[in-house]
Amino acid sequence: MRTGNEPATARSPLRLRCGLAAWGLAWAVAGTVLFAITGHPGWAVACGVLTAVTAVDLSLVIRHIRQGPHYQPGRDVPPYRPVSERRDPGEGRRGP
Repeated sequence: MRTGNEPATARSPLRLRCGLAAWGLAWAVAGTVLFAITGHPGWAVACGVLTAVTAVDLSLVIRHIRQGPHYQPGRDVPPYRPVSERRDPGEGRRGP
């Protein structure tokens, strides 16, 4: 059930995603280097592509963190239509 205070109590997983992306970037770079050294060019290319994707993801996450909180409506603006005390006679019935 919605309480109407979701924007005020929302928690962002961006810092966790940033940590996971940094961890993945470190492993992808290590894999690229190790596969290149050991003479496995196919795996080195695959890890290189993964490194690029992870670096882009990390940069986007950092950008979103630096943007800060976005506009949220005040407490006087409900995120849904308030429930009326009186039910309309046609409300809740299905048509033919």
